[in-house]
Amino acid sequence: MKLAIATETSANVDDEAARAGWLYYNGGLTQDQIAAELGVSRQRAQRLVAKAMSDGLIRVRIEHPIKECMELETALRRRFGLSLSRVAPSLSEGIDPVRAIAPVAAAEMERIFANRDPKVIALGTGRTLRAVVDEMQPMDCTQHKVVSLLGNVAPDGSASFYEVIMRVADKTRAPHYPMAMPVIAKDAADREHYHALPHVRNTRELAKKADFTIVGIGQLTDDAPMHVDGFISADELHEMSNAGAIGEIVGWAFDASGRYVETSVNEVVNGVRVPQNDNPVICIAAGTSKHKPLMGALAGRLVTGLITDETTAKFLLDQTT
Repeated sequence: MKLAIATETSANVDDEAARAGWLYYNGGLTQDQIAAELGVSRQRAQRLVAKAMSDGLIRVRIEHPIKECMELETALRRRFGLSLSRVAPSLSEGIDPVRAIAPVAAAEMERIFANRDPKVIALGTGRTLRAVVDEMQPMDCTQHKVVSLLGNVAPDGSASFYEVIMRVADKTRAPHYPMAMPVIAKDAADREHYHALPHVRNTRELAKKADFTIVGIGQLTDDAPMHVDGFISADELHEMSNAGAIGEIVGWAFDASGRYVETSVNEVVNGVRVPQNDNPVICIAAGTSKHKPLMGALAGRLVTGLITDETTAKFLLDQTT
């Protein structure tokens, strides 16, 4: 659906300019494509992009809050009882939505790390969080501690490719506490062995006391990240689906009601299940594959904050009206 230009108020023009700049600098669209997307002439699209830069509305990240995104944020908070919601302008169809949400989520993470009071910040892992951390600006945050929620070793003994805690520590200089054990244990006895190790026990206890928890979310369809990355087999994935699981957070599978399911994989996940306390659990996710998992996580109050894009926000709200 194309966007019609509203009346020429200053706020409307700023909205259009911010959106045009976002599509140009983050979405990689040409001015002709932006003109078609916004339903304006090429000349107007060119002027809007120029205005976004000259007025400081775009510095890769949007500095001007877009009205429609703000309205979606308010609606998400009210509908799902969230303590925090951020909605990024959606990019054109076919562009990875992570490109839209990563700068917005990075800005939110920077706000958390900018707190001068010492905090414990627990982190999940995965492609989305890695993209978010890559967008963060370097900061000097030695007063905080960052801790992983999940093991960091793949089945073949290699380091997990999308483990993010080292990247966060590099960006913030915060002391970091990786979960030094496999993502998935061989069996329950193996899991208990790892959890009994002093360094693992200390890290898990630190994660349970986190002031902020930041996670992604995974789908449990055939393209499930846990399966694609080799952490679970096709048979285990089917077992989880047959048990009603539709998504996972840091490896733990849950159903459409947000209840963690009883499966052989959930019995051997090495890490800390969320939520653990009354402190915020912020989920960063967008895209069609994340729609159903997000609905389940919100239904079960597994997360208290959400950073997403317009398309996903509208889907979530449309399912609950």
